[in-house]
Amino acid sequence: MGSVTRGTTNPNRLRRVDRWMVHSLAPVLRGSAGPPVVVDLGYGASAVTVLELRRRLAAVRPDVEVVGVEIDPERVRTAQPYADPPAVRFTHGGFEVPVPQGRAPVLVRAFNVLRQYDEDEVAGAWDRVCGALAPGGVLVEGTCDEIGRLSSWVDVRRDADGAARPRTLSLSWRLTGLDHPSVIAERLPKALIHRNVPGERVHDLMRALDRAWEVAAPLASFGARQRFQAAVRDLRGQGWPVLDGPRRWRLGELTVDWAAVAPRATG
Repeated sequence: MGSVTRGTTNPNRLRRVDRWMVHSLAPVLRGSAGPPVVVDLGYGASAVTVLELRRRLAAVRPDVEVVGVEIDPERVRTAQPYADPPAVRFTHGGFEVPVPQGRAPVLVRAFNVLRQYDEDEVAGAWDRVCGALAPGGVLVEGTCDEIGRLSSWVDVRRDADGAARPRTLSLSWRLTGLDHPSVIAERLPKALIHRNVPGERVHDLMRALDRAWEVAAPLASFGARQRFQAAVRDLRGQGWPVLDGPRRWRLGELTVDWAAVAPRATG
């Protein structure tokens, strides 16, 4: 289920979201009774992000099993020499998220997969993927630039009624050389990238971030990290529901409640 992507990938491209998952989703991995299954959905033309994901998550659960799922059969065949079952496996599939032995994943990472789809197809894709998750499982869906300097993602989970709904939006920047935080608008998840227009909440966030960054300019002499942390404190002081703390901010990372950026109803 789905369409073939461009397949673009690079080593370390997904380091920012992986770092966040190791920190924020560790309870999900540790809560698995048996070896947790994690899926890298749409990993692209190279197996590199699957292998990196296994190595990083193993710091939390050494027995984690990572399955790379690709809709292009040739990419699956190319990746097979890197398989090391049960730790790393590759299989053909799409949004239905096929996993060997029919096991349910506790975590699915889908990056740069939905960019080619229309915005009105996003909710359906979330529902299909979340329908394959184990109880309490998480879909992390997002976008990044070609070398991973700008990255954004949403934490999507099933509600009690079974519907897939986002919980948070996370944004991550390489702070060195950053001009304005709103540059990340071009790498927002598909559900938001077309909403960066006046009247939308995510547009308000981009403007508030830039203003706070400008106000914190005097701190630039102490480094970009100090300036960014001051900007996020300002943002929180304005009432934005910032969900993380200084430990994450100093990494150039910001997480907000989804309700603060959710698209406004149209029509």
